[in-house]
Amino acid sequence: MEEMKLTFVNVGYGEAVLLECPDPARPGGVFVMVIDGGSAEEEEYRDRASGRIPLAEYLAARGLDHIDVMVSTHVHEDHLCGLLPLPGRWPPGELWQALPPDLYRALRPLPLFPEATPSQRKFLQAMNDYRTLCAGVEAAGGALRTLSAGWEARPCPGLTVRCLGPSPEKAEELAELYADLYREEDPAAFRRKLTTLDGAMNNYSLILRLNWRGTRVLLPGDANRLGYGGIVREDLAADLFKVGHHGQRDGADAALIAAVCPKAVVCCASSDRRYHSADPELLRQLSDSGAALWFSDCPELDGLNLPPHRALVFRVGAEGALAAEYEG
Repeated sequence: MEEMKLTFVNVGYGEAVLLECPDPARPGGVFVMVIDGGSAEEEEYRDRASGRIPLAEYLAARGLDHIDVMVSTHVHEDHLCGLLPLPGRWPPGELWQALPPDLYRALRPLPLFPEATPSQRKFLQAMNDYRTLCAGVEAAGGALRTLSAGWEARPCPGLTVRCLGPSPEKAEELAELYADLYREEDPAAFRRKLTTLDGAMNNYSLILRLNWRGTRVLLPGDANRLGYGGIVREDLAADLFKVGHHGQRDGADAALIAAVCPKAVVCCASSDRRYHSADPELLRQLSDSGAALWFSDCPELDGLNLPPHRALVFRVGAEGALAAEYEG
């Protein structure tokens, strides 16, 4: 039976997902999509006891020979910056993201001002890297594609990708907030707007629903429980759910869990549970709903004793079939 392989790479606090589907029209007979890239900061991978590995290093070790589609769900360091090395080695045919494709050309490099907080520094780095990533994809011959709710594609036989969010109105709002920040010349006002956009960015994430021969996968980027407004409840139903915002308390609530009704949930929390990720109460709610819990890293939680692993691998079959294992 043909299967889709969905790999959640252990990038610590961050997300990086590798999707592989059989497709005789693609090199090696495989369609390849990469969704987010994790962090690019060396400190994130200094301690590799839990199996952490940068995405580019993992893909090279896997012997990956091409990428058909690259996806950036939103502009945050722990999702975007690890994508930066990829276009030079595996030029993607397309980069899917939420901002207008020509916006990056009008952007200037933003200085990492000395008084920046750690959060501001990370966000500034991500914004600069977004600009570099778009330029790198186009220089390598790839195209930039803007997604918003209602967009749908069938990139290979058996796979449908549907964008549930952001809405076209929210996507336009994000583009204006982005452009407004770059227009701001007053340093104090710039810092205020930077912090505001940083705090709002999660709920401008691309929310993607994959359908592989009747098995549904919901990948909401960093959208928290407030980021699903306007999405029809029935569209949220999924067999596999990557819970948003690294499983922090606001990542989901009872109503969202009931709407998704997943068989399995993936939580991309770091082993040190930074920023209160892998919230025990949220995980309990998910488990009580009947979902099996899986983790991209090895969060320190009572009663949880995961083996060190470089990745969590799902083999996705037809009509709800799922099988998962940790890859050492």
